[in-house]
Amino acid sequence: MTELHLWLRHETRPTERRTPLVPSDARRLVDSGVAVTVEESPQRVFPIEEYEAVGCGVAAAGSWVSAPPDAVVLGLKELPDEPPVLTHRHVFFGHAYKRQPGAAALLRRFTAGGGTLLDLEYLVDDSGRRLAAFGFWAGYLGAALAVLQHRGRLVAPLEPTHKEALDETLRPNPGDEEFGALVIGALGRSGRGARVALATAGADPTCWDLAETRALDRPALLAHDVLVNAVLATTPVPPFLREQDLDDPARRLRTVCDVTCDVGSPLNVLPVYDRVTEWSEPVRRLRKEPPLDLIAIDNLPSLLPAESSTDFSAALLIQLLDFHTGGPWGRCRDRFHQACRELGVAEGATEGDSDHD
Repeated sequence: MTELHLWLRHETRPTERRTPLVPSDARRLVDSGVAVTVEESPQRVFPIEEYEAVGCGVAAAGSWVSAPPDAVVLGLKELPDEPPVLTHRHVFFGHAYKRQPGAAALLRRFTAGGGTLLDLEYLVDDSGRRLAAFGFWAGYLGAALAVLQHRGRLVAPLEPTHKEALDETLRPNPGDEEFGALVIGALGRSGRGARVALATAGADPTCWDLAETRALDRPALLAHDVLVNAVLATTPVPPFLREQDLDDPARRLRTVCDVTCDVGSPLNVLPVYDRVTEWSEPVRRLRKEPPLDLIAIDNLPSLLPAESSTDFSAALLIQLLDFHTGGPWGRCRDRFHQACRELGVAEGATEGDSDHD
């Protein structure tokens, strides 16, 4: 069996503080015979010295482009625009299988270079359940930011913090008015995180899941003050919120947080905005009167980088230790090839994964 060589890359997005592999789990991999190279990164929540201390090799930021051909490049968010062709196997959240903007161009880079995208969103078990996810923390933070905005206490730009500090800001103060909150997708990981944050804020949210969205009561949705959308649609469904709903005179809704951020995809269930919001400006006003504010940040868990990375890495470690056995990784590879066919991206040889079927 070929020894696995993992190459943990630096994240180019300035607000990305997380890592898919924390030092303690890197030690487990090294002790199991896995070669782990970690790129230097000024923003990663865990310093490079902690990786070096557990036996990882160290490389310069961005040097994955010249990594050995058999290395598996591990990351979280988007790749830089260069190089134009990708020759390695890459593990990260590609956001390219739902016809999102730029999807075909990304896949074409892989097929041009013979590389493979092993998308973490599609690392699933036999029943289709995600095996490593940031969902709880995304939901928790999405609901937390929505509450703080609704109460007038959200401060920009956003800064990374710890859960204990965030919980303290969430707890209700004397004089805080009660508000009605709705969580859609309440039974999933993100929905559970949202419910925990809302409970900390003293709210008892309305919880909707599949049954309620199949027979959507739009007037009831608009009658809440805060909406947290935690639904990750896999097939087209009627939108939960439409442009005409924003101008409904009966609308009580004032704050929307879209945890899913499927903007630009045909599967978007909140097609009322065309771009995400940023840490520097986390809130966008969709309507002035009565006010309606949107929060749609696509790397929410990075606001709690230590906690979210530790949880994710623990789940991913189990899969990395079994990387050569097929199973979930084989499904990831098959989903990549399927997406290339669906988007009409021609495939050539895929040398990056040929030895590991």
